[in-house]
Amino acid sequence: MPISHCHCDTCRKAHAAAFATTAGVMREHFRWLSGEDKLARYESSPGKFRCFCSQCGSQLIADRPAQPHVIVRVATLDEDPGKRPQQHIWTEFDKEWLSTDGIAAYPQWQPGRG
Repeated sequence: MPISHCHCDTCRKAHAAAFATTAGVMREHFRWLSGEDKLARYESSPGKFRCFCSQCGSQLIADRPAQPHVIVRVATLDEDPGKRPQQHIWTEFDKEWLSTDGIAAYPQWQPGRG
């Protein structure tokens, strides 16, 4: 399934970011390589579970058991998935104060910061 930048209010708040980068993965193609025993689940809305690491708190997937896929939080991957985001979704929820258009950007800390 395509990689998307989701701008909905629940993703923004759950990830404390302007958007969350997600991708659907069919259940038959998804497996945990390690750490499954450290997962915790929270039912954030009826039938939707946010699964996160119980040690560091990172959200890893969203799971609606009735759907044929899980939603992977792409920014948590250690390796390049070989695909790039194709779309921004739910942009009607964008917050003006989180825009990055036209502001300075630095590869690391801003000049003068030690």
